[in-house]
Amino acid sequence: MSARDGSTAALETLCGGYWYPVYAYVRRHSAGAADAEDLTQEFFTRLLEIDFLNAVDPEKGRFRCFLLACCRHFLANERDKVRTQKRGGGRSHLSLDFSSAADRFRLEPADTLTPEKLFDRRWALTLLDKALEQLETEYRAKAPQALYERLRSALIRAPDAPAYREIAVELGLSETRVNKAAQRMRQRYKQLLRREIAATVSTPDEIEAEVRWLFEVLSH
Repeated sequence: MSARDGSTAALETLCGGYWYPVYAYVRRHSAGAADAEDLTQEFFTRLLEIDFLNAVDPEKGRFRCFLLACCRHFLANERDKVRTQKRGGGRSHLSLDFSSAADRFRLEPADTLTPEKLFDRRWALTLLDKALEQLETEYRAKAPQALYERLRSALIRAPDAPAYREIAVELGLSETRVNKAAQRMRQRYKQLLRREIAATVSTPDEIEAEVRWLFEVLSH
């Protein structure tokens, strides 16, 4: 599903996958945990309504830019309102699981990132995580689990990731086989990442620019 295919289902899917960057953005604007959950839920409820979509002239092309523009607009209108009751009574809204949101936010850099930069970083990490989830689903169905788990730690550059030679010895495989398996995994991960990015932009031409943006954000 593309961010711009015009369907409510596509928008719901993307919002369901990328709600945490919005939550982090709202929290960094000095909202408490409960208020941030309430505001995030209301934001996505409004986002799925035609009148709100038409009220904002989003930056064209990338869903993340559109979402951030909408969130800025929303917070500007909501900032001075007191919201102590549950929102969205009788309205259709996206079901979001905030059970771990506060714990995740506590792990964010305390004061080093602006709300916008925090949004960008969480968006980039969400892209990587979603591609990795898809990779894991594929490999669980077709590859030896032990090999996948060991190669995965190397793929994500975990501090304790073993060398390919160590993996080969541990699993009784040739180092050549492990190297080739790692190459295939990296290639498939890149394909899945590009596919995930493609769902958040309006044209194929924007994919490369978004890949460059992704690694620029994560390099800082």
